[in-house]
Order: sequence, then structure tokens, then C-alpha cells
Amino acid sequence: MPLTLTLNSDELMRLAPDAASLQAAQKLINPRYWPQLGCDPTAIWGECQGSGSKPYQTQIDLSGPAFRCSCPSRKFPCKHGLALGLLAVNHPDRFTSGEPPAWVSEWLASRTQRREQSAVTASPTSAPPADPRAAARRAAERQRRLTDGLNELEAWLTDRLRQGLAQLPNQTESWSTQAARLVDAQLPGLAERLKRIAVLVGRGEHWPSRVLAELGRLQLLIDGARRLDSLPRGEQADLRAALGLPQDKASVLASGERLDDDWQVLGVSFAAEERLVMRRVWLRGRTSERSALLLDYSHGQASFEPLLTVGDCVTAPLAFYPSAAPLRALCVAPPQTLTACATQPRLPLAEALEQLTVQIAANPWPAVRGLTVSGVPHPDADGGWWLTDGAAGALRLQLDAETAWSLVALAGGAPLTLFGEWETEALRPLSAWGPNCLWAAESTGSTR
Repeated sequence: MPLTLTLNSDELMRLAPDAASLQAAQKLINPRYWPQLGCDPTAIWGECQGSGSKPYQTQIDLSGPAFRCSCPSRKFPCKHGLALGLLAVNHPDRFTSGEPPAWVSEWLASRTQRREQSAVTASPTSAPPADPRAAARRAAERQRRLTDGLNELEAWLTDRLRQGLAQLPNQTESWSTQAARLVDAQLPGLAERLKRIAVLVGRGEHWPSRVLAELGRLQLLIDGARRLDSLPRGEQADLRAALGLPQDKASVLASGERLDDDWQVLGVSFAAEERLVMRRVWLRGRTSERSALLLDYSHGQASFEPLLTVGDCVTAPLAFYPSAAPLRALCVAPPQTLTACATQPRLPLAEALEQLTVQIAANPWPAVRGLTVSGVPHPDADGGWWLTDGAAGALRLQLDAETAWSLVALAGGAPLTLFGEWETEALRPLSAWGPNCLWAAESTGSTR
């Protein structure tokens, strides 16, 4: 049976996380590197000889496409997955049709099982009645841990302020210890926020004012958590998310606000901490002009579905999490890819900052926000970079010099429309849209 693929070379190359991965993959599009190549109607697989004694086991589920490889790369798809797909396009006659080996069939079976479990979770079924006494005991224990964790954090904050901010650089162990206690109290959101504040200590000339502002937000979170039940429903949901309390995906899929639209992928970013990888996909509805955020987590290899890249346009119904300003959403059904979009309307700096102000007023807790803004990138005398918009002002950019000069070349002196992630003081660009051209940041992720 001949091998047939629904993807062509251009579509496969667009899935590359960065130019380096694509360049490395193209060097592997040679059957001599692949001692075993196979296929069936659902998947293709191969063993690629690398630098180790054992070849890397690489496979693609054609229904996604979804990629998996035994190599240690955190990029997704890795160079081996890209090379396997391109090899199937360029040399389909080298693939032997037959039963997949165990390492392929087990992966395909696990994917099928996860899809079935997701379908069961999403479908409204009658759950067996829970023991009300046991449920009450569990709720009381959770509330006790939460209260104790909040009280301990407040006492810790009071001690830090009493001793003075000048002592903070000598107390690195205290930050990690307190963050661990918050995790034990089932408040991982506060623990993560505390870690981010600890990174600011001693960094830059004005670090005391930045740290003090963040400690003030921690106190506001403590105060809000103590009166959680008295807040409006949307504000309750935002505060629960900031605290790191569980959010039920099944209830979001069952009763969350739904919106069916054609969604443009504005940005994709990854962050990794130990073996947990997080993916943020920022979307904007073509008709509704609504913003949406798909937030996913993966353990071990960064294997995410659906596979979305900057510039894609997909059609899908989304269900939004409850919020005072709904943004995070789930795909109700698998998105279908439409024609890629290479344009983005210009948004002046003043208007972009006004939109950012509205977001912060509605929900002040997210550490990262999506922001679209237009302007021209410029360096300053100290090696920093700014996006300027004439007399309207300038916005600080978080860029390395190589990336920044690439944007300057792309702009050619004319304004670009950037989309990026705003983190308190600077915008980290994820994509740039010029006249009939598109630039996307390397999506290899960062380690917090």
C-alpha cells in the first residue's frame, strides 16, 4: 500500500519551532540515516541513528499530526520528527507498509485512550452520589490548610518588612522555604508568584520599589482570599486562579461561555520548570475580535495538541473559563486549520496601552498578558530596545540584539505590528507583522 500524506513540505516546515530545527532536520532528510522506516494508514515511524549507541525512535500520528521522539530535545516537534515527515514527502517509496512495532502501537493506543477519556469527561454523565460527610471533611481540611497557609505567608511578609528590604538579598533560602510551605498548603499560585518576586531581589537599580509593589499584591491576594465567598462570581474565579486552586475543565466544557469563530494564532510561547512544560497559545477571533488564551501543560517531552503555530488560522468552538474578563479557554472540538493569515491591523501605542489598562482593571492578577501594538523598533544608548510610535511615546522591549536587528530589517523603517507577552515592565515579542510578511520568535521555551 503506497504511503499518502495529507501534509506537504511547506506545511511541515511551518511546524518547525525555529529556523535552527528546520535546518538540522533538512540535513537528516536522507534514508541512510534511517535504518528502519515504516508506515500504516494511521502513522509513520522510523529509527534515526544519532550520536548514541541506540537510534532515536521517531513517530508521527497522521490524524494530528502529532509527533513523538525518544531524543532528549525539548523542542516540539524536534528535528527528527520534522525530518521523518519531510522524508515521507520526498521519499515515500522508502517506507515499508506493515504492522507498527510495539513502541509505536503503545503510543497510538495511549493517544486513543486519552481521546476517549476526554470525550467521557466532556460528556454530561450522571456521577455516582458522593458521601456528603466525607466531602465535608475534605472541604474542611482544604479550608484549614488554605487559612493556615495565608496566615503564615502574611506573618512572613510582616517579618520581611519589619527587617527592611535591604536584608532581602541575604535571605535567599527564606524565599524557597516559604514557597515550599505554600505548595504544602495547596496554594501553588502564591508559591509561583513568590518565586518570581525572589528573582527581582537585587536586580537593577530600582529593585526595592519593584519588590515592594509585588509584595503589596501578595497582601491584596491574602485579603481577597479571606473574603472569597463575598466576591462576584467572575472575581472569585480570577482570585482562585491566582491562588492556584483547581479549576474544573469538565464544568468549563459543560457550562462555560461558548464562542465559535475563526481564530488567528498571534503567538505561541513555552516555559519549562524541571519536567513540567507549559504552552501558551494566544488567539484572536476574526469576527468577534475577542482574545483567547489556550494554556496547556505537558510532563517530560513537550507534546502538545493541537499543534498550532504563529500565523495559523483555525476554526473551532471555544469554551471560556469564568472570569471578570474571560480570556483563558478550552477547545470544545478539535480545531480545523484554514488558510494562514499574514496580515495584522495596525494598533497605535496609545490605544494598545488603553486596552492594557482595561485588562488590568478587570483582572489585576495575571503575571503575563498578551499585547498587540504597532511601532518601529529602536536601540537606546545603553543597549536596550524600544518600540516607538512617533510623539505617542515608547514601549520597552525584551529582546536580544540579534533578534532586535532582525525586526529592524523586517520593518525597513516602517511601523511593524508586534504581538507579545507583557510582563510588568517590558514586552517580549512573539510575532511581528509587516507588509505581506510575518516573523515568529523561536518557540524553544525558557526556564524560569
